[in-house]
Amino acid sequence: MKIRDMLKEKETTVSFEVFPPKRDYPIESIHDTIKELKDLKPDFISVTYGAAGSTQSHTVEIASKIKNEFDIEAIAHLTCVTSTKAQIMQVLQQLRSHNIENILALRGDMPESMANNPNFMPEYHYASELIRDIHAEGDWSIGGACYPEGHIESANKLEDLKHLKRKTEQGLDFLVTQLFFDNEMFYQFQEKLDLLDIHTPVIAGIFPFVNIRQIKRIQEISGCNLPPKFMRILERYEHSPEALKEAGIAYAVDQIIDLLSSGVDGIHIYTMNRPDITKRIMKSINQVRKTLNR
Repeated sequence: MKIRDMLKEKETTVSFEVFPPKRDYPIESIHDTIKELKDLKPDFISVTYGAAGSTQSHTVEIASKIKNEFDIEAIAHLTCVTSTKAQIMQVLQQLRSHNIENILALRGDMPESMANNPNFMPEYHYASELIRDIHAEGDWSIGGACYPEGHIESANKLEDLKHLKRKTEQGLDFLVTQLFFDNEMFYQFQEKLDLLDIHTPVIAGIFPFVNIRQIKRIQEISGCNLPPKFMRILERYEHSPEALKEAGIAYAVDQIIDLLSSGVDGIHIYTMNRPDITKRIMKSINQVRKTLNR
């Protein structure tokens, strides 16, 4: 089923994101994770591309298993900044052969080795170019990324919104946000989309933090805002790992319930391949979710 149709039928979708195992781990290690997530009845599961597209073939294989063996709708991430147009067409053919019809179209990050190579001439510079080419290749349901607090590489938030407008004009069916910890930033972002006449459904990305290392890494990559409530939790429990984990799960649950009560189009949980954490969250929001989709 195409995600665009799912979003029309359901008041709110709840979905998960998983990532391929690292190169040193067998791909089969992800199968138990998917099996446990299936029991939570997500509307769909997305599969990341790995660092700089390093696990491209695994992404297709895992998405296929989710869709064809576990009978869960799947979205495959597709990044373009390091790919040629011919390579993108090849991946699209692979996805179609595996019955995958949903794609999250991303620019992706440029590896340092390529960025510093004066002879490297990328065929793609922006996700909007990838979206255009995917549409030209066939009937796909295409999603894109958005950044409630602005992309870390953007000169300013206005410039970032202009890029987003350009992407949506290429024909996006839905948007998935980068993780955020401050719901007010998300609501302000929605207001800006309305002002720009962007009415593409927005699925909110939620990251349940469970340790200090994660938070430091996330801030380094995304530059996301840490609101006062969040900082109080860190200051109180940073030296108690188990307490911080419990507080992080509770924080994610509070975020999700607030978003659901505000009529968000969808919730997308970044599971970090930790079904135990995701199970705790889903158990806490289960009754609210049932009420919304009656």
